Amino acid sequence: MHIEPGLVTGAKAIVGYATAATAGGYALKLGWQALRETGLASLALRSTLATAAVFAFFEILPHYPVGVSEVHLILGSTLFLILGAAPAAFGLALGLLIQGLFFAPFDLPQYGMNVTTLLVPLFAVQALAGRIIAPHTPYVDLKYRQALALSTAYQGGVVAWVAFWAFLGQGFGAENLTAIASFGSAYMLVILIEPLADLAVLAGAKSLRGLARSGLFAHRLHHSA
Repeated sequence: MHIEPGLVTGAKAIVGYATAATAGGYALKLGWQALRETGLASLALRSTLATAAVFAFFEILPHYPVGVSEVHLILGSTLFLILGAAPAAFGLALGLLIQGLFFAPFDLPQYGMNVTTLLVPLFAVQALAGRIIAPHTPYVDLKYRQALALSTAYQGGVVAWVAFWAFLGQGFGAENLTAIASFGSAYMLVILIEPLADLAVLAGAKSLRGLARSGLFAHRLHHSA
């Protein structure tokens, strides 16, 4: 999902900083809510775990360039279900920043666009979860169709934002349309993997109910709303 250097340049790049500031503001709001609900230690621990996971997703898991961007296995819905919305948002933003600072400095000018591409779909997943998961259902008891819906929302959101940046930067020419379609087709393959990853991780988390009050996981993972 990294926006390639040179895809969006000049004044158009300002849009990325504006959307990132908006997404960052909402993430801070979620963080404040989590701080009041679970305390600083839990929020900091879960955010650290999310940051480490995101960094691993970018640097260790396979990734390859396709069309206008790169295809990564970014388990956004998994992070949300296990750690909560605020830690997942902080982890996505910080993991991406650390990667840029130490391993891919050429991505830093596109940081605003890239962080928007990661965070806004996460917020969509949070909203969707509130609609399709009954209040009495802990996340460890999710069904495959629910995990699939959350994964589709996240990965579809990533593709939509990448397409937006490509259209903003390069217009609606045939070559750009082909590149966007190639990226979107390749990225949708992630949807075949992420729901299975979600269910596997949730199955493992179910056996860790004894840690439900440790602050290591999101409250909703093992409890009803």
